[in-house]
Amino acid sequence: MTRTTPRPTPTPRSTPRPTVLVSGASIAGPALAYWLNRHGYAVTVVEKARTIRSGGYPIDVRGTALDVVERMGLLPQLREAHIDLRRLTFLHADGGEVASLHPHAVTGGATGRDLEIRRGDLTDALYLAVRDDVEFLFDDSVDTLDQSEHGVDVTFRGGDSRTFDLVFGADGMHSRTRETVFGPEQRFHRYLGHCFAVFTMRNTLGLSHETVMWNTPGRTAALYAVGDDDEVHAFLNFARPQPPHDAFGDPQAQRSLIAEVFADAGWKVPDILTALDDADDVFFDAVSQIRMPRWSSGRVALLGDAAHAPSFLTGQGTSLALIGAYHLAGALADGDHVAGFAAYERGVRDLVTGTQDRVGEGGGTLFPTTAEALERRNERLRALSGR
Repeated sequence: MTRTTPRPTPTPRSTPRPTVLVSGASIAGPALAYWLNRHGYAVTVVEKARTIRSGGYPIDVRGTALDVVERMGLLPQLREAHIDLRRLTFLHADGGEVASLHPHAVTGGATGRDLEIRRGDLTDALYLAVRDDVEFLFDDSVDTLDQSEHGVDVTFRGGDSRTFDLVFGADGMHSRTRETVFGPEQRFHRYLGHCFAVFTMRNTLGLSHETVMWNTPGRTAALYAVGDDDEVHAFLNFARPQPPHDAFGDPQAQRSLIAEVFADAGWKVPDILTALDDADDVFFDAVSQIRMPRWSSGRVALLGDAAHAPSFLTGQGTSLALIGAYHLAGALADGDHVAGFAAYERGVRDLVTGTQDRVGEGGGTLFPTTAEALERRNERLRALSGR
């Protein structure tokens, strides 16, 4: 287990800082740690990876989330990391062009304000902003949680045991904290009818600041160039009535399923499938949401995807995580976790629900599942592009 120990913060002996544990060091976790530290909490973050995870696919930061990163002092460096995607090209089954237009015409983003950045650029910025003030435990994770009126007794997979005043689960869509405290994931999981895989491959087409997307009904293949790099992000998405439970956790089963689904695909899909066989960074999952009636129980609360994953179709998961972390920490500023957790839900619930309910808007444009829906989409795209 790797530790980073914070600089000591002077506090009066008679008023010890309340202790909190945050599980997960991606986006929601470090953001919450930053704000809780500002409000006087002694924060420990545990992360099962050996270090902060760099790289990863591009993500969006929009709306109120921009105000949050600005208050953290991170906006200037994130502006410098902005990808500036300039073109989104849609292709027919044979590889012919349907339309080419600015991405914001499809996503509804605000040019000059919204950010699109590499996930690793944001995780690195959040970590650097908080690492000197917060204890990080890498290569470890929570094994058990035992709540009482006085605190939460935590045992770690690495063998240590500690007691915290509060515990927060910021450990993603498949949250171990949520399962331990609230029950199995299937109680809260809403499958949206698609599966996807993301990985990197060589930029053989010379793409620059653009995405090229091929569609047939129920199948999508895309190549995403965040700059002029030698690599692009490959994306494969396909409709499926039920999630392929036998493929989760089995990389070979995932590759076999994808190869079967895209076996007769045209354009550059055969090359993408060949690259998939050799890729060592494949991320495969179902397109899903997490919907929960409440996000806290006793002294444990959830945030980010662990509490309310909206699915990548919304483009809002990162923004909701940043906004939720800010509201949760602010609600706990006076130290009353019961009132604070209630205020957190009141402050964020409507935004989350509204975002989740709008999920069909992006999915219908990007991933039509019938020939009729695909043609209607293509007609709209041609109109937007003036073709």
